[in-house]
Amino acid sequence: MTQVKMAAEARTEFGKGVSRRLRATGRVPAVIYGSQAETITISLDAHDLMLALKQPKVVLEVAVDGATHTVAPRDVQRHPYKPIIEHVDLVVLTRREVRERLVLGQAMAKAEEIAIEREIDPIAVQNAVSEILADDENDYDADQAIEAALEQVEEAMKAQAEAAAAAAAAEEAATEEAAEEGGEAAASTED
Repeated sequence: MTQVKMAAEARTEFGKGVSRRLRATGRVPAVIYGSQAETITISLDAHDLMLALKQPKVVLEVAVDGATHTVAPRDVQRHPYKPIIEHVDLVVLTRREVRERLVLGQAMAKAEEIAIEREIDPIAVQNAVSEILADDENDYDADQAIEAALEQVEEAMKAQAEAAAAAAAAEEAATEEAAEEGGEAAASTED
């Protein structure tokens, strides 16, 4: 399931120093915006947020000051080399957007499992599923999109393998030809 409930604390102080102090206590500064509501500044538990963001197309139900906001991460700012989330922007979702996001997230998770079973690149399959479901010209359901994505990635892998085999054969032929020319040149100099 890619829907996660999180408790948040409202923030009234802003700035670099405040954000650093929040991060030092295991919290991440965040902002909720969108849907004609005013911007809400909050902080979230860093560990819970990091676990939630590992799920594809996650939908967060953030509870703050007695209200629950259904949001999705729009922008996640990470530390350049430490495993730390420095700030996250969250956008309010409509019910339709929540449904679409959950369907896509579940399809991507299922695609990843199948790709791992078939020993195919799971990220390539997830990206293909996302593209197929986002294409308005397709009337695929999630399972059809997964199968189409698997076929697409398998064909791409087959084409790459064939191209690599052809390149290796051409290189081997060039090496043999060079060896033969080198052998003929050595024989002509001995005469």
